[in-house]
Amino acid sequence: MSKNYLALLSLLALFSCSKNQTADVQELTEYFTPASFDATTFEPDSTALVMENIAGPDVVPSPACLAVLPTGEVFVGVDMMGSLGKEPGKGSIVKLIDADNDGTYEKHIEFAKADNPRGIMAVGDEVFVLHTVFDEATGEAARMDLVVFEDKDQDGVADGPSKPLIKNICSPESLRSRGTDHATNGIRMGIDGWIYVAVGDFGFYEAEDASGKKMTMLGGGIVRVRPDGTEMEVYAHGTRNIYDVAIDPFMNIYTRGNTNDGGGWNIRFIHYQQSAEFGYPTLFKNFTDEIIPALKDLGGGSGTGSYFMDDDRWPVAYNHVPMMADWGKSQLYIHRVTMDGPTFTQADEEFIKLAQISDVDVDGSGRMFLAAWDGAGYKGNPDKGYVVKVVPKDWTYEAFPDLKAASVEALADLLKAGNSVTRFHAQQELLKRPAEEAADAALKVATDKTLPLQVRVAGVYTYAQIACADGVTELLKISEEDKMREFALRALTDRKTCLDAVPVKPFIDAVEDANPRVQATAIIALGRLGKKEAADVLLEIQVPASAKVPETGTEGPHATPNSAIVLPHLAVRSLIALNAVDETLDALDDNPKLALWTLRYMHDTKAVDGLIAAYDDAEDKDEVLSTLARLYNKEAPYDGSWWWSTRPDTHGPYYKGITWEGSDAIKVFLLKEMEAAGAEKADYFAWLNDRNRMGIDELGTAVVEEAEEVVNKVDFNAIKNKKGQVGEASIEDVILAMGEIKGDASKGKALFLSQGCIACHSVEKGQVMKGPFMGQIGSIMNRDQITESILKPNASISQGFASFMIETKDGNTYMGFVTAESADELTIRDIAGNATKLAKKNIKSREEMGNSMMPAGLANSLSYEELASLVTYLQGNK
Repeated sequence: MSKNYLALLSLLALFSCSKNQTADVQELTEYFTPASFDATTFEPDSTALVMENIAGPDVVPSPACLAVLPTGEVFVGVDMMGSLGKEPGKGSIVKLIDADNDGTYEKHIEFAKADNPRGIMAVGDEVFVLHTVFDEATGEAARMDLVVFEDKDQDGVADGPSKPLIKNICSPESLRSRGTDHATNGIRMGIDGWIYVAVGDFGFYEAEDASGKKMTMLGGGIVRVRPDGTEMEVYAHGTRNIYDVAIDPFMNIYTRGNTNDGGGWNIRFIHYQQSAEFGYPTLFKNFTDEIIPALKDLGGGSGTGSYFMDDDRWPVAYNHVPMMADWGKSQLYIHRVTMDGPTFTQADEEFIKLAQISDVDVDGSGRMFLAAWDGAGYKGNPDKGYVVKVVPKDWTYEAFPDLKAASVEALADLLKAGNSVTRFHAQQELLKRPAEEAADAALKVATDKTLPLQVRVAGVYTYAQIACADGVTELLKISEEDKMREFALRALTDRKTCLDAVPVKPFIDAVEDANPRVQATAIIALGRLGKKEAADVLLEIQVPASAKVPETGTEGPHATPNSAIVLPHLAVRSLIALNAVDETLDALDDNPKLALWTLRYMHDTKAVDGLIAAYDDAEDKDEVLSTLARLYNKEAPYDGSWWWSTRPDTHGPYYKGITWEGSDAIKVFLLKEMEAAGAEKADYFAWLNDRNRMGIDELGTAVVEEAEEVVNKVDFNAIKNKKGQVGEASIEDVILAMGEIKGDASKGKALFLSQGCIACHSVEKGQVMKGPFMGQIGSIMNRDQITESILKPNASISQGFASFMIETKDGNTYMGFVTAESADELTIRDIAGNATKLAKKNIKSREEMGNSMMPAGLANSLSYEELASLVTYLQGNK
């Protein structure tokens, strides 16, 4: 019997008599909220940072993304196609070099060709890129791939063609029809060694990793993969159009994700839990009791690049925080997070202003680099875009060590650095060294109680990657320490290829740990271990009173922190992963709320039969009926041939619901119970029918009056043919005048009505949504951009509001913008504001026209003062 096996047995004996009733979270708490800094009294100092331009559009036009090596070389993704362009051959990776580190990037090299680069990450001799691949024969977008380029000879140019790691990680039909505006985007590697990929809500069909594993995902979320392109898996699901991820040293992941741009362009700041469901678009409004909510709805904007700052050379005010770029607001934001059970709360604040900022990264010396799109439009511009460098005012350059020449001992010392960049790159080099020596060195860092927590966590993940299944005994020892338990347990189940020797008991015990972060880790891990013996402890977790079904017709709290929902939510996800149907049915008597929540997702005839059998003795019969109604349909298999548009149907609970083999039994049972209940419960069964979109005519329907729409008939030709001061001037003169004339917002509001704007634009959320929503336009566009949009409506068409020409099979033709779309029908609104619903099965062709529905010249009759008043009114809508 081996020593390792004996050690493992002794550890399991220890766990059998201890359930970890103490929690040591002080150091972790103080990491995010240091005692030396009070954010409530902090006043930003405009001189605290030094910013300088290092490359302009002559070198890096239209920079969509960037990444930097620890030594300071910057890789910029030049994307002359933009988010809506469709012509290949306009993308590249440009490498910027400051050889003597004097602050001047005197050299630039085209490192590689890559169309539509959306994410870059540089590690050693490798540069990982997420980009669009075009079919050479047709010239059309074929797919998006995650690839890796190598530069072994260090000449600044990729040695040859890229090597695919994941193919098809975006639905190609959407790429061809729209471009990359909702495609797969940023990539970043965590200290756990996984590459995390931000997937927009185009989703993907049969993405294939380097091992041949295939996977399909409807909608957006986060996918992760090992650096060699294997072990691809979904990390979290149900986001709309995230562009990048920020990852802290403890493997918390954050994004600034867009919601529905057709309904307000709002941004939500999200903290992720592995396996979690965030519900876009089918659950996040009407089924908020089933999702983990975002931490805050931030209003209008457009989230892009993300980074977590962990560098002790930066002022404490700007350290240990997620930093989020917002393209729409031209702002890099700080989100100060505060621990809240297994999750966080947050306070956001403006940090660095930069014209349409697209990405952010930091090197090993603490230099921050930012990419500015700077008005390059939706299709790129050769004369727009630049990259800047930002450092604290007292910053001094520190040469980064030669990792390849460093000994294992020296690399282990670099794991102890006061910044995450050095720790990460030292780890990556350590992984290449002889396994036994490197593992011992990493383990010493992980177990050294004198080191900061973030350093020890780096040691844990480095050791776990090297040791894999052979590291179980040592990781279990580390998990005995309260402050390290969360990280050691997560590392034990982080890779499914390393699970063979991992025991289940420590995780079952940890579900009852005193630390809710440990509980969350254990719950997730039990789903990954795949052992149904864990189901009983998961089914003991209680559902909080805050898990309420929203009132009909109201939007649920999808962006209100709710730490109490996290553990039961994760328990449900793990029970689904375990396919614990029998165990969940058995729990209907003891913990019906969690059991019924779980059964909503178990499309198994055993679940249906079990619910029907349990109905007569159920304490809350309506909840059983509700669960059965939810199971009547399931989501149709996704084939990648369609997308739900910028204004998807958010009713839920499925986007394309279809019946299955259990549906008939559910229908028979519901009709029987409705008949038995009589007329007094008819409304309830109609509500079930409507809420779950079962489409069972016999159950009836509740009549809900839609918001009454005021139709505003406007003679657009009469308006645009009048020549006033605006109509006689150049656009440049008008924009200059708008900078000088303030205008009167109250007069602007009146002009909004008289100029016909109200015919196609709503300004309040309660109004019927028409064209681009103007209620938050001031938080998305500046004064010049609003003016240009009025004068030249085709110059910058809001996402989702290009005009379409639709021909129906019965010979009719419609032109307008699509204002609502479900799996079965869409609504198209014409220039006069008239809305028409069309059944999709009756549509013969649907062509995007590429122009705005707004006629040019609507402001021609206005004076400068009048136009300034209209712009001022719109600018105030935030």
